[in-house]
Amino acid sequence: MGYPDNVLAADENVVLHRHPHWKRLVGPVLVLLVTSAVAAFGAGYVSQTDWDPTARNVVLAVIGAVWLVIVGWLTLWPFLNWWTTHFVITDRRVMFRQGVLTRSGIDIPLARINSVEFRHGIVDRILRTGTLIIESASQDPLEFTDIPRVERVHALLYHEVFDTLGSEESPS
Repeated sequence: MGYPDNVLAADENVVLHRHPHWKRLVGPVLVLLVTSAVAAFGAGYVSQTDWDPTARNVVLAVIGAVWLVIVGWLTLWPFLNWWTTHFVITDRRVMFRQGVLTRSGIDIPLARINSVEFRHGIVDRILRTGTLIIESASQDPLEFTDIPRVERVHALLYHEVFDTLGSEESPS
């Protein structure tokens, strides 16, 4: 049983489960490609030199270590953050969880949601992503960025909120 199934109540059902939009991974992928190209070029250059073999091996090890640190920090870490960030809508609540080593999260009962908004600019519209803004009864509005297909999520959440409340205003 994986997330989010392991945190649900007995008769609670997942309506939607999303990770942030893939656009968050574009920068880390570019860093991986550029860093790998620079490291490969540097290693190829050092391998062609007529340096002492021990010095050449030390420089190659330094290039490898620097590559590993940069890739781990600027590529692997953002990917793990993306993978461990969850936006979940159930038939009872909205859940948001994030974090690799230190987890944080928030649950918003559907009955406490006052309004649901979305916002996206031209690039977000092209990529079909955006920011979902949820205002609950007791808090300042919460903004969830890079939600894939934010308009559909907005409509789905709107329907779930009205279905939960059993309102006569519930859209058909």
